[in-house]
Amino acid sequence: MSSLRMTSDLRRQLILGAAKRCFARHGYTGTTTKSVAAAAAISEALLFKHFPSKAALYAEILSDECEADPAFTELLEREPSTASLVELIRGMVQHFLNIADGPDQEEAQRLRLMATSHLDDGEFARLLYAKIENLIGAVFIASLERAVAAGDARPCGIEPLNLFWFAHHSVMTAALTRLPVTPCLAYGKANDLERQLCEFLLRGIGLNDAAIASHLGRDQAADAGKTAIAESA
Repeated sequence: MSSLRMTSDLRRQLILGAAKRCFARHGYTGTTTKSVAAAAAISEALLFKHFPSKAALYAEILSDECEADPAFTELLEREPSTASLVELIRGMVQHFLNIADGPDQEEAQRLRLMATSHLDDGEFARLLYAKIENLIGAVFIASLERAVAAGDARPCGIEPLNLFWFAHHSVMTAALTRLPVTPCLAYGKANDLERQLCEFLLRGIGLNDAAIASHLGRDQAADAGKTAIAESA
């Protein structure tokens, strides 16, 4: 049984490797499950035993990339605290705001794909949200609970994870306005926008102004220029 399980795991990794090459060469739209199966030297039917759709394949790749990012790994390994909560939000803001200014368009295309998924069948968005929740949800909730216990935030009541999603959706929408060659909105200087967005989101999560001023200011001074990636879509 163990040997069979290892064989299945290996096959899954081979499929993911072939899919990464196909997506890198042809993009999401230009890649098909048939082309991925051919690149992995397997049948399309066998591919579907491991991944039910192209969207599932792509979401798995993005999740793997997130887990492999050193800054993201460091963030997840931090002790839950107010400081960890602030760093998580700041990293998410930096990631989304940097998409429009990135050297390539890969992240921008992913953001467009995410937006399109919401207007289509929602499959890719649902898959990616589930993976983000699996990676970040427990860290966010534990850090928020510590912040409340420390007197840095007000109790959130029911569904604390909703606060993370509200923050995520807000900054994702802000990033979408910056994707066109001529941005939809002129938010002003990038550094000012980052700070303002962080403060807005942290207040919405429930942090008080004293905690925001203390932790956000300290983190920005200590880690200037360092980006911790909280999501890849």
